[in-house]
Amino acid sequence: MAQLIQFLIIHCTATPEGREVSAADIRRMHLSPKPAGRGWRQVGYTDMYHLDGKVERLVKNNEDAYVDGWEITNGATGTNSVARHIVYVGGVAKDGVTAKDTRTPGQRESLKRDVLDFIKRFPHVKVAGHYQFANKACPSFNVPMWLREIGVASKNIKE
Repeated sequence: MAQLIQFLIIHCTATPEGREVSAADIRRMHLSPKPAGRGWRQVGYTDMYHLDGKVERLVKNNEDAYVDGWEITNGATGTNSVARHIVYVGGVAKDGVTAKDTRTPGQRESLKRDVLDFIKRFPHVKVAGHYQFANKACPSFNVPMWLREIGVASKNIKE
């Protein structure tokens, strides 16, 4: 049964700064059997924001205010049936270990445009970072602070 979207959750791929990631890479990381992958039935994100700012759809959805069973992605335990999950490529310093906001100007602009559009279409939704639901650094930046910087109303920010 479809559930009303409650959250738009922002993630990072947790890959080193400047290294591009493909949809095939994400599928391999998420869908391959353990221990090579996570062994999931579905990838974790609906859309991926590449280094140049281009957005790639990873999981189709019907763009309405509900998450149907076939649209569920594995982004954050406990939220998947009520959230859309998006991811930007990066989130880790060149050392491959240290969490870092590596968003390029193109990614920042695309994320801003799409987050503001999502809120316009679904004014009840709250936007959050993955770390607000799990003990992780993901997406490696302070999401509520960034949302305020781009003009998102408090009612749409998960604190």
